[in-house]
Amino acid sequence: MQALWMLLAAFLFATMGVCIKFASVHFNSFEIVFYRGLFGVGFLWWVTRARGVSLRTTVPAMHVWRSIVGTLSLTAWFYSIAILPLATAMTLNYMSSIWIAAFLLGGALLMQGRDIALLRQGPLFATVLAGFAGVAMVLRPTIAPEQLIGALVGLLSGVTSALAYLQVSALSKVGEPETRTVFYFSLGAVLAGALGMAFVGISPWHGTAALWLLPIGLLAVLGQLCMTRAYASGATLVVANLQYSGIVFAGIYSLTVFGDQMPLIGWLGMGLIIASGITATVLREHAVPHAPAEEH
Repeated sequence: MQALWMLLAAFLFATMGVCIKFASVHFNSFEIVFYRGLFGVGFLWWVTRARGVSLRTTVPAMHVWRSIVGTLSLTAWFYSIAILPLATAMTLNYMSSIWIAAFLLGGALLMQGRDIALLRQGPLFATVLAGFAGVAMVLRPTIAPEQLIGALVGLLSGVTSALAYLQVSALSKVGEPETRTVFYFSLGAVLAGALGMAFVGISPWHGTAALWLLPIGLLAVLGQLCMTRAYASGATLVVANLQYSGIVFAGIYSLTVFGDQMPLIGWLGMGLIIASGITATVLREHAVPHAPAEEH
């Protein structure tokens, strides 16, 4: 059952990407982040009260840092979805596992010395190189010059998503329940979105365009709940690797809904990134067993 919960979570996140792409025609990224966070705050406040989970925390600084990197990742991802083909934007965001591997490799180099670290971390080094080779294959044949900024922002979303994941892991180790962590992340998204809207402005609501905002928040919360349920059921390694099915769902949406065309080398690059991400997840699970769920 945990595999089915993760597949459902991946499908919901990919479907959320479709809604974001449609909503981005009428709203800027800060507005989408704001409304996504607002829905999450309301829903998670209700969930925490229903479960008897207190929102009081003894580590507010850790939540602040998690909210900063998390909302930066969310805003960058939403912006890249608006600019790039959906499958490409999803792939760049799902590179978080490869970036985590790169961070682990960098830490090993600093702590152990270059020669010793590379000998011991050979699989990790190969995984990182393969992941970045996949990025080159995806971006070079498919990115138009006007999409270059979107591609760079998409890469940034993957980096900051990795930083946010490391902070979620730290919060989990100090005993913070996931509902509380996600609540403060959603609250941070509301504040960051409101701040961004103060600078870039608020878009007018045209007819039914605002209806795209509701499923974004709903799908995000349902996807996170399904992912949490999948991780809570055990078989962490299998569950973690199944999250990459979200890229497959996004690719299907790109072809059928938006009519995006990608040459063979682009699809091969996506496959290489998925393989690298799975390998990085396996290596991470051996280093940090029973790691918490990633968010999207």
